This record gives sequence, C-alpha cells and structure tokens, in this order.
Amino acid sequence: MDHFAEQLVKKQQGSAAKTRYMTLLICGILLVIAIVLLSLVLGAPLTFVGFLLAAAVGYGIYFKLQEMDVEYEYTFTNGELDVDKIIAKKKRKAMLTVNVSKFSEFSRYSDDLPETEDMTVVIASDNIASNEYYADFEHEEYGKTRLIFSPNEKMIENIKTALPRSLRVKLEKESHEG
Repeated sequence: MDHFAEQLVKKQQGSAAKTRYMTLLICGILLVIAIVLLSLVLGAPLTFVGFLLAAAVGYGIYFKLQEMDVEYEYTFTNGELDVDKIIAKKKRKAMLTVNVSKFSEFSRYSDDLPETEDMTVVIASDNIASNEYYADFEHEEYGKTRLIFSPNEKMIENIKTALPRSLRVKLEKESHEG
C-alpha cells in the first residue's frame, strides 16, 4: 500500500518580524518620498534620475517585503520526506529530502533539547511552539541534522509507518502519556 501525504504550512510572523516588516515599509516609503523631493528641489536635469532612483528603491523594498512571506511544504511518499521552502508563493527551494527510516529521534520539540556544535538545524515550522516536532538523522549533505517542523496528524500518521520500530513505540507511549 502506498503512503502519501502533503502539507503546506505558513510561517507565522512573530512580533519581531512584524516590527521589522513595518520598519522596512515605513523607512522605504520615507526614502522614496525623500528621493523624489530632493530630485524636484535639485532641478530639471536630476528630476528624471531621481524618479528612476525612487522607483528602483520602491521596487527593492517591495521585493524585500515579499521575501518575508514564507511557507513550507512537506511531502511524504512511501517513507521519504521532502521539505521545500516557498517564498512569496512564487519561488520554491528544496530544503532537504530524507528517508524516515533513518530517523534516530522523532518527538515533540522543546527548546531545552540539547544540540551539538556539529549539528545542522533545519527549521521549517509554522513558528507556533505547540505544533512543533523534531527529527534527528544523518544526512548525506548536512551530516548530523535536526529538522524542526510542524506536521499535522495525517503527516504524523504517515511518518509513523516508516519510522524504526523503537521510535514508533516511543511515540505511541508519549501520545498516551500526553
């Protein structure tokens, strides 16, 4: 029987990210206005250049604000988990692919989990702590890796089918305790 699940997770903006967004927006608008006013004051030869510069700055700010809109897509297909990052609903970047049978740990995530210096941490979660899980594994490209992500129940059930038996038992035990 084939096992397949797909999930799209939108990264929630924390207060720091919202502040950064608003600061960038306000500073961008003020910079564009300042460039336009300065070009008008300096006179006819520089007015056209000023308007071009203002348009370029405006586009740059718009582009930077768009990059703050991030989603993650998890695709589970017969034991293999793919994680992609989608920026502004336009640009897709493959983050990693891993066979779930290679997981050495899989459980709910908490901030007090120890990390080693040689560990690569891949964060692909919705930024809501209560939804986060982690998986530790050896990756061909990244070495010792920890994936922090936010799978829904359907995704977890599919992942369970491919987990090593010891992790499946541990996960079942945790779900009955919690």
